[in-house]
Formats: sequence, structure tokens, C-alpha cells
Amino acid sequence: MNNGLERLILALDVERVEEGRELLASLEGELKYVKIGHQLYARGGFPFLREIGAMGFSIFLDLKLHDIPNTVFQATEALASENLWALTLHCGGGRKMLEEARRGKEKAGSRTNLLGVTVLTSFDDASWAEVAPGCSLPDALEKRAALCRETGIDGIVCSPLDLPVVRAAGEGLFTVVPGVRPASADDDQARVATPQKTIANGADYIVVGRPILNAPNRIAAVRSIAASIEEGLKCRSL
Repeated sequence: MNNGLERLILALDVERVEEGRELLASLEGELKYVKIGHQLYARGGFPFLREIGAMGFSIFLDLKLHDIPNTVFQATEALASENLWALTLHCGGGRKMLEEARRGKEKAGSRTNLLGVTVLTSFDDASWAEVAPGCSLPDALEKRAALCRETGIDGIVCSPLDLPVVRAAGEGLFTVVPGVRPASADDDQARVATPQKTIANGADYIVVGRPILNAPNRIAAVRSIAASIEEGLKCRSL
């Protein structure tokens, strides 16, 4: 598996477990990481996660846990016991919640990476001002990334456009970046960039969904994005 494929995460945003199973079967050996969100987890639960793991995929469970600290501790302990590659937490839950999530992982004796979600990629400046008046997007990103670093979270999820702020404030943490598109798309992601540019700007992993899921040839789409990632890696050394 080349270095580009090692940095690509497929967002398996499909409606039915059967559809997800068939799609992954067609991509076995083509990529390593698969992101499972709320819908498929609600429909398939632990059995589906275990099935995916048995197929050889590393699972990124994107639930964005956000609750009182003890609840998140219990949820993280249970989920981290399932041999996940990564699990997301919402940074908006605050310092104590993030600390309890880390404690839940440690209690489970798990190597699952805990990832802090800073600000959802669906937000732009106007929509962010509606929910966080008086706090700019850059300020929120900086404070939340620093909070992840201070509480021992393993990595950060952020928009490609937020990488400079997040990498500076969350120094030492790896970055997972959704909102990546091979070309412009008319959808609900407000802050996007191409795979090559995102990797060149320092992202460690990128998350791509619809450009692969909706492609007439998914294997070709995966390989094309992996090639773009490789180009981005070359740009880092220029």
C-alpha cells in the first residue's frame, strides 16, 4: 500500500449496512481506513464494526461524543474496547470531558486514538456567529486545539482551511481533515480544499466521502486521490 493510501480515510456515508458491506468488499486491499458515522453505527452497531475489522479495515468511529464528563468516560471506555483506530469527541464539551474521555481509554487499556473535533466543516463565519456570538472562528479553533494538547488527546479534526491555526495551537497532535474535494462541489461543506493542497499544508490524514462513493469507478477514484496525496507530500519538501 503506497503512502498516499495510508493517509486516505473513506467516509462510508451510506444509508444501509448492506450497501456499506458491498461497497467495502469492492475496495478490499485498496485502502486502509474507513470512517463510520452516526447512521451506519445506529443501524449496524458493534457487529458491523467487527465485520469491517475482520475485512482488514481500520475503523474511525465518528460519533463526536459530547456530554457530561462521566457519561463520556463510560462511552469512551466501552467504545475504545472495540479495537477502533480512532474515536471522535467534540471539543465543545470542555476540559473535564476531554480528560474523562482519556481516562476511559486508559481504563479500557486501548490504543484507540482520541480525536478532538474543533469546529464542524459545515460552519462558515456567518453561521458560526449565530451560535457563538463574540467568539471568532480562529479564536475558537486556537483555544480548542490547545485544549486537546493540554488534555492528552491524540489528534484533531479540522477543516483544511483551519490547518495553520490548529497545527500551531495543537503542536504535536496529528490532524485529520474532512471537507476535502478533488474539485469544487455543491454540497453542505463550507470550508473545503483539494487533497494535494490539504496534504501540502500539513494534514496527516484526509477524509473523503462522496467523491469516492458517487464515482462511476470507485477504485479509480481512490487511486486518483492517493496520487494527489503523493503530490501534496512532494510539495512539502520543495
